[in-house]
Amino acid sequence: MNTTTLVGIDTGGTFTDIVVLDEDTPGGSMRQCKVLSDPSDPSAPIVRGLRQLGLEGRRLQIIHGTTVGTNAVLEGKGARVAYVTSEGFADVLTLGRQNREEVYQLRQPELPPPVEAELCFEVRTRIGAGGEVLDLATATELVNLRERLEPLGVEAVAVNLPFSFLRPGEEQRIARALEGPWFIALSSAVLPEVGEYERGIATWLNASVGPVIARYLDRLQERLPRSRIAVMQSMGTTIAADQAAGHAVHLLLSGPAGGLAAAECIGRQSGSPKLMSFDMGGTSTDVALLNGEIPLTGRYRLGRWPVSTASVDVHTIGAGGGSIAKVDAAGMLLVGPQSAGASPGPACYGQGGLSATVTDANLVLGRIPANTLLGGYLPLDLGAAETAIAALAAGMDCEPLEAARGVITIANEHMARALRVISVERGHDPAGYGLLCFGGAGGLHACDLAELLNMSDVIIPARAGVLSALGMLVSRPGRELSAAVLELIDELTDADIGRCFEGLENTAAEQLTAEGCRPGGLQFRHRLEMRYRGQSATVAIDWQAGADHAEAFHQAHARLSGVRLPHPVEVVNVRLGAHGPAALETPRPGISADGSGPGEMLHMAELAREVEVRARDGLAPGEVMAGPVILTEKAMTAWIKPGWQVTADEWGNLRLRRAR
Repeated sequence: MNTTTLVGIDTGGTFTDIVVLDEDTPGGSMRQCKVLSDPSDPSAPIVRGLRQLGLEGRRLQIIHGTTVGTNAVLEGKGARVAYVTSEGFADVLTLGRQNREEVYQLRQPELPPPVEAELCFEVRTRIGAGGEVLDLATATELVNLRERLEPLGVEAVAVNLPFSFLRPGEEQRIARALEGPWFIALSSAVLPEVGEYERGIATWLNASVGPVIARYLDRLQERLPRSRIAVMQSMGTTIAADQAAGHAVHLLLSGPAGGLAAAECIGRQSGSPKLMSFDMGGTSTDVALLNGEIPLTGRYRLGRWPVSTASVDVHTIGAGGGSIAKVDAAGMLLVGPQSAGASPGPACYGQGGLSATVTDANLVLGRIPANTLLGGYLPLDLGAAETAIAALAAGMDCEPLEAARGVITIANEHMARALRVISVERGHDPAGYGLLCFGGAGGLHACDLAELLNMSDVIIPARAGVLSALGMLVSRPGRELSAAVLELIDELTDADIGRCFEGLENTAAEQLTAEGCRPGGLQFRHRLEMRYRGQSATVAIDWQAGADHAEAFHQAHARLSGVRLPHPVEVVNVRLGAHGPAALETPRPGISADGSGPGEMLHMAELAREVEVRARDGLAPGEVMAGPVILTEKAMTAWIKPGWQVTADEWGNLRLRRAR
């Protein structure tokens, strides 16, 4: 068989999710599986899952969201990096922006710098603010630099010369002199924009994570030699695996981006473009607000580090199904952010875990039926969950059911607070949005969260338990490129700006066509990042030849800040978004439902009564059910509370609304 099978893979902290599109079956059916993740070797569960799906040895086109880069940064396990810059600038990364880590502490904690002083090197090359060369390192100096690096055991080199984005050839000259044993990241390629600290951090992160990503993807490719692999980027587009290491800083939010790619697609599919996405997995919860498109930001933080590259605008908290519940010294119940992870996992996984978790609480309350096979294969141990919750209850001096309710209540409050951060705190009323709940645990908390936020419309999409993996399939290959301008808008013509974009378009087209995209199939989005001269923050507006961009900026600035100033307007950067067609433009209809009738009745401890438990594929399109009811499928369980109604649409998505 020479056909290529399309596969989406999302590696999370607890589970690795796999979705497969079988084009050789009638209508192109989709299959899925979940396997426990292995942080020590993330590629092993992928191979195990593909074998479980019968895909071993097949020709595969894989689109992969990975946390390898994220974990390397958060755990401080990146490559050993040397930092090269101009004379007088070796301390830039250590000094940072002088932000206080703890605002009210007179004595700030001593934190290790990103690069130790002995690994920071200066060269004479100096570029001025106008792009002129003020001084130049000699060939002998660069040879000496190489000799100084060789005995230090560094694996990568980050080169960040001030104003290098105006004259990238000088960094390229240094890279040629150091070519050979080291992974090299150049600031003029990683982030060609003003801001020596932010550009330096991005370049250091790229150098630190690049070798880690390269090793991981090489190992995965060796295990899947017949596969063509692409990796999800932070901005919701994909990049070929053989190019990914060189763009490692753009992979740090790889996993959450897949979920938002699917959410945007479901918004179009369901006619509900205004959504708040809620992705609850085993380790963490990701939330975002969509207004018809994937939300992007140019600045976010990962651990201690500010990252100034384009990424999905997502807010993440340490609350998931595996979040550990405990009682502190004062008798207060705490939930998260520590997680039981994949091993040993929650107590109910039966792998030796003893701590009570959110999943254990849901199981004890009866929201998860005791006969559930987690991910379709892992039996749950109700007795172990009851023991863990009973131990927690003893510390709280209450009954086990009361302790379990407390765990769920606190977890819900954590997650509702995260949803308020991306809505209420930004001026958006949650009541005007639909709540899109997915991830393995998302359906268990959907009704509770909607009530806390006064929302009446909830969507639990088809394949909700593996939706981020499905998002890999509907994402598009793409690039987000930028170039510094730093000129007043009144001094620039459309032709001047057009030439900037033309250069970026050529670069993007060259990279994307090398990955198999047709040049005629590429789409571009042009934006200007502008500010009043003297400001540091910028506002992005769309660019179109002939438009009054100064006026568009004034209006955007007034809308965002409430003020319009009589100051000159400066173009800081031009930014190009480029993408090709998705491997799968629209998800196939989800659950094949035939209205197979009532399910079984099981006793639910939380309500002290019997509740119907029904297979999700037994709910026919248009059929309305009133809660309480539990809907189950292979990778997800949905709890429909009393006072709510649920129906399935033609795509297999569950639509929940409060009963009138």
